[in-house]
Amino acid sequence: MTGAFVGLGSNIEEPATQLRQAYEALATLPDTRLIAVSSVYESLPMGPTDQPSFLNACAHIDTTISPSELLTALLAIETTMGRIRKRHWGERCIDLDLLFYGDVSLQSERLTLPHPGLYQRDFVLMPLAELLGSEYLMPNGADIGTLLTTCSTHGLRLSSVQLHSGEIPGNPL
Repeated sequence: MTGAFVGLGSNIEEPATQLRQAYEALATLPDTRLIAVSSVYESLPMGPTDQPSFLNACAHIDTTISPSELLTALLAIETTMGRIRKRHWGERCIDLDLLFYGDVSLQSERLTLPHPGLYQRDFVLMPLAELLGSEYLMPNGADIGTLLTTCSTHGLRLSSVQLHSGEIPGNPL
């Protein structure tokens, strides 16, 4: 089993509902176990400012599927949920990003690990800090707390949205 982290984001079509559906879909991935999910955070959009604020969270999973297979599964969830890519960094009903996968470092046309924006986004780092602790050393060797002090801010604030009510759904391996 390899530990991996997935970023979840949504800012249209009932974002809280979209995040809950994505969370439930992650819990049903084959050969994968959902370990934990962060609180939900609200942030201003990165990129075009003529769109609603985002709701963001991170999920920790353990999996035996490869990074490429996991990416395919995440993209399939997005497609099933109706994601349409209209513009770069634009509004979206759901966005699932494979942030990092164990200590794998990979760069291909299809997938870059760790995620290229991982270290500059407070709306990713704050949920990760909640799951891993601010002292956790990221794949680049820096701890999350230090990265948070140097990344750009997106008006991040804790949301009252809950993705689950107690027990984490899952599929036993």
